[in-house]
Amino acid sequence: MKQITILSGKGGTGKTTIVASFTALAQKIVVTDWDVDAPDLHLLLNPEIQKKMEFKGSKVAIIDENKCVHCGKCSELCRFNAIEEQVVDSILCEGCGVCAYKCPVKAIELPERLSGYAFISKTKYGPMSHARLIPGEENSGKLVTLVRQNAKIIAEDDSYELILNDGSPGIGCPVIASIAGVDLGFVVVEPTLSGIHDMKRALTLLDHFEIKPLVCINKYDINRENTNKIVEFCELESVEVAGKIAFDSLITKAMVAGMSIIEYSPKSMISRNISDVWKQTLKILNS
Repeated sequence: MKQITILSGKGGTGKTTIVASFTALAQKIVVTDWDVDAPDLHLLLNPEIQKKMEFKGSKVAIIDENKCVHCGKCSELCRFNAIEEQVVDSILCEGCGVCAYKCPVKAIELPERLSGYAFISKTKYGPMSHARLIPGEENSGKLVTLVRQNAKIIAEDDSYELILNDGSPGIGCPVIASIAGVDLGFVVVEPTLSGIHDMKRALTLLDHFEIKPLVCINKYDINRENTNKIVEFCELESVEVAGKIAFDSLITKAMVAGMSIIEYSPKSMISRNISDVWKQTLKILNS
């Protein structure tokens, strides 16, 4: 069983669109959406939820008024200013636990609260593991790990040979949780100055974790000069380029229709373009 995680240094590069297209092209695959803070792959794959699991990843202090002696120690020590007159502001509380640890009468508890949901679903292309973090909640890295575990169980139980992961944008905790132990990090980049900068950050992250990198240039024809700079940089760093995908308004029409471009217009030039990139990706993965 092998895993590919699709990354981007920032949001909006076309990462999810490419994942949906790859899913439509692949055979015997488990697909995941690891962007649990703002998931959107389900909008294109229309999964049917088979199982829903609660995720508890954050804690908020609760003061027992029957035990509290109003010494003010908790308010004094809270660096987030979340406690005032023995009342906890659940929005400001970070669940660090210092108040409970220092309370002289043990009047403070830190119970876990519901932070989101993980799902195991069925799509027309195969199983899908995904999740949704409740807005404002934390520990998205832990929720990504739960999504990973669910995908692995599905793949092992049903003998799937490949897991395709739609990673989070950026290089933060959710992204780190999504690349550990994968076989290939597929970085989607647009030919803009900010895109090149963010691609380099993503490649540095993959290098740190010793993950084999691969680059795909999306909308390469909107700035051919920057596209050439990306290719030259990749050649210099010995990073393979899986291919270049042209800008095409059909992509937008497919998204509005709630479909991948492969499903919406399978015989179009852009679909053949993406198909060639997928074939090259599999070739590099198995080389």
